[in-house]
Amino acid sequence: MQENQQTRVRKKRRKLRKGRVFFTLLLLLLVGGGVYGYTEYKAGLELAKGQEQIKENFIGDKASSKNIENILLLGVDSRGEAKSRTDSMILVSWNKDTNDIKMVSFMRDIYADIPGYQSYKLNTAYYLEGVQLLKDTISNMFDVEINHYALIDFKSFESMVDILAPNGVEVNVDKDMSKNIGVKLKKGTQQLNGKELLGFARFRSDAQGDFGRVDRQQKALEALKKEVVSPGNYKNFPKLLGALQGYVQTDMTAKDELSLMASIIKGGDLNIEKLTIPVEHGYTFANYSHAGSVIEIDRALNNKALEEFLDFEQ
Repeated sequence: MQENQQTRVRKKRRKLRKGRVFFTLLLLLLVGGGVYGYTEYKAGLELAKGQEQIKENFIGDKASSKNIENILLLGVDSRGEAKSRTDSMILVSWNKDTNDIKMVSFMRDIYADIPGYQSYKLNTAYYLEGVQLLKDTISNMFDVEINHYALIDFKSFESMVDILAPNGVEVNVDKDMSKNIGVKLKKGTQQLNGKELLGFARFRSDAQGDFGRVDRQQKALEALKKEVVSPGNYKNFPKLLGALQGYVQTDMTAKDELSLMASIIKGGDLNIEKLTIPVEHGYTFANYSHAGSVIEIDRALNNKALEEFLDFEQ
């Protein structure tokens, strides 16, 4: 009987030792992960040092639906000028309940009613008074809610891509392209670095012109989304989050950005629905002395198409 009792005591001690070893290893992993994350976050901040963005006086719409958030993504071709125009304007509508994402690209040459000014191309609104005027122009013309914005210049975009996906982003390049994009790309599926992906998204020297360029911008963002949800890139997130603070101008907090990133990861490799404004048969071309060649849109047709597209209940 005494032997049985001693055996039970030894087994209990072994279980306790195994339990302590397990929790010690778990604690070390958590501490190590925390140290790694903090170190990489600081490295990201250092990479973007000197690029800190000044937040504009932006007043976004209050979300009318708890589960839908609309973010206006703006790409700016800034080359040191005091003022520049938005080269890309994309509204990302995110359903936080289902993690579905819809993406609307607005053509930069749309002849737009800019509040307080005569009509110009849509991308001129940012040149005149910044993000708020552009937001107000889009909201007024298309009756769409915009809750937040995020703006990045092209050089910073290249850096962000290389942080997220050091081995490149897989893209199917639809044709050979090199004119006016600073890189040479060959037709076919390949891994593109930040500079090459930007060149792919900017190419418009073909028969499709700006319409083809907008389509490639959407494809580039979709390819980036796939990189975000790739488990092999999770280790890059702390550095990416740190770099975001310097490379991206936005009204969102670091906590908001982390929440968005985590939600996208949780959602997995979801398809992104895409729309371009103006829609097919919803525009004509025109020319004005003060604005040059523009796209005049059928407001009723495009607004109806946009409203139906952004309805997640369909």
